[in-house]
Amino acid sequence: MTDIDRRLYAPAAARNRDAILAVLRDHLPARGLVLELASGSGEHLAHFAGQLPDLMFQPSDPDDAARASIDAWAAAAGAANLRPALALDAIAAEWPIAAADAVLCINMIHIAPWRAAEGLIAGAARILPPGRGLLYLYGPFKRAGTHTAPSNQAFDTSLRAQNAAWGVRDLEAVGALAAAAGFGAPQIASMPANNLSLIFRRMSYAGT
Repeated sequence: MTDIDRRLYAPAAARNRDAILAVLRDHLPARGLVLELASGSGEHLAHFAGQLPDLMFQPSDPDDAARASIDAWAAAAGAANLRPALALDAIAAEWPIAAADAVLCINMIHIAPWRAAEGLIAGAARILPPGRGLLYLYGPFKRAGTHTAPSNQAFDTSLRAQNAAWGVRDLEAVGALAAAAGFGAPQIASMPANNLSLIFRRMSYAGT
């Protein structure tokens, strides 16, 4: 009897992982703990861990099947710097991790209610160190209330048809939410397929 392969596959992960990695190389600390929320299949961190061996990566996801996939990808990668997946829901008032040097969230806030974005940013503010903690978001965003491409508008319509609480978020609304939680204005990097990388830094204290 052969073992069941529990790995899930997200085609977009293979397409965007190297572009995301290039941005992360410029912004992640040389060493430290990197928490990913909504790790999904686990393909991103399995790739990043192999390329950034001096960092420790902590995947997480609220879904049982996703966590099984994450751990299966980690086992296949054989990366010593990739921890077992945590059960973590962004909206929870307390997370099962007390501190991290960076928080990553890829393609989540548009496929979740707005309260997930609120929970993500509030939680990141709780666990990241002031003055240097990094919050990285990746996905499609509207700018000044306008979609950046017809494909993003069509994607937004499709998301809202599935769930009225979902949808492509306004970059300015996300920035305001982050600012209220003690993050500075984001650095913005244009990415393939009309996506954006948003890089937020935890301020030393409110107002700086």
